[in-house]
Amino acid sequence: MRNTIKHRVSYFYDSDVGDFAYEPGHPMKPHRIRLTHALVVNYGLYKRMEIFRAKPASRHDMTQFHNDDYIDFLYRVTPENMDHLRAEQTKYNVGSDSPVFDGLFDFCGISAGGSMEGASRLNRGKCDIAINWAGGLHHAKKIEASGFCYVNDIVLAILELLRFHRRVLYIDIDVHHGDGVEEAFYKTDRVMTVSLHKYGEFFPGTGDVRDVGVARGKNHSVNFPLKDGIDDESYKYIFEKVIGKVMETYRPEAIVLQCGADSLNGDKLGSFNLSSAGHANCVSFVKSFNLPLLVLGGGGYTMRNVARAWSYETGICVGKEMFEEIPYHEYYGYYGPDFKLAIRPSNAENRNSRQYLDEITTLILENLKQVTFAPAVQMSDIPQQSMGMTDEEEAEQNDLDEDKNKDVRITQHRKDKMVVDEDGYVSDSEGEDDELCPRPSKRRMRLNQ
Repeated sequence: MRNTIKHRVSYFYDSDVGDFAYEPGHPMKPHRIRLTHALVVNYGLYKRMEIFRAKPASRHDMTQFHNDDYIDFLYRVTPENMDHLRAEQTKYNVGSDSPVFDGLFDFCGISAGGSMEGASRLNRGKCDIAINWAGGLHHAKKIEASGFCYVNDIVLAILELLRFHRRVLYIDIDVHHGDGVEEAFYKTDRVMTVSLHKYGEFFPGTGDVRDVGVARGKNHSVNFPLKDGIDDESYKYIFEKVIGKVMETYRPEAIVLQCGADSLNGDKLGSFNLSSAGHANCVSFVKSFNLPLLVLGGGGYTMRNVARAWSYETGICVGKEMFEEIPYHEYYGYYGPDFKLAIRPSNAENRNSRQYLDEITTLILENLKQVTFAPAVQMSDIPQQSMGMTDEEEAEQNDLDEDKNKDVRITQHRKDKMVVDEDGYVSDSEGEDDELCPRPSKRRMRLNQ
């Protein structure tokens, strides 16, 4: 039975994100976030949620998890000075799959800022679900880039959630193993990570079912290794069994769901056979537990399918049915020749037999029997100060802005707090006039250092 509780949804989007480009021919294309947002607006989903542009994460914010020198390198490196920083590129694994590109640090700031602010709003009770499709970059490590990911917005968001919640559950449905997040919390029982992914001669090569965590974190890392071609029926079967048992035994107080769209049929890098309905069932199932929920993006390399899936899943979060015909808009041509919202499965072979799935499920459920729902609460590694703004700080910032800009009708500060109005334009929730507010690109040339 579909969950009928109305949820308050905060959605984070920065129009600058679609301007970034990794390098010619690179499979990761931030423009997919812009395509997703266009469908969100043209399907009218914005009417059921608040849309925010988060403050980009600062270097200080990022070093709540990442090494200071690594973040300093990301801040300094540009295509113009990269040849002088070859040793550091090698040290931090930047280059090749995770290249230097114009605006790299700003891109990371947008991704991480949305996830951290989403977690902060959940902590403050401002929403029930927070969405940041620019987030979900799960491969980034503490001191290096990996798999197109530089700053691990997920880890930063979970650290923020841990300030208010004793136990956080992280679920990853990307085709690739969520190794960066698992590694960050491998020794703690305050976070349980669950990843369903392709395993065996496939990046990043980790995520065996026997990888369960160590020390206090033992049995708090859950890995479901899968083979090519898994379909909707099989995925639903294992997902609901495993997540249902996790919820019963671990009893999390908040959930982070990474919705990597490369597990869909037709992805350029993935080899699963999920339809958009099968993928979205995970969102519906997790939403049904009515816990604070942070929904993030991730992988996904067939842009039109990424936009289809994430806009459809936004619809699930806000409780709105979406019609099959994609509405006409500026990116309409991407969705030909059928111009339909649904992504359908192919006739590819499902190499995951029911016997195999049952064997892995049994192993996981046995491990979960060892889990207690009352983990040791150690706050030493959790930032004591929120990485998002408190209500008092937000009010103080508003007062300061008004004092400094008495003769300015719409200041930059007010623009950064815009939400989308009923006609799909970006407008101030307290203002009188509708106004398109494109944000100037923050790509900048940095001095060689």
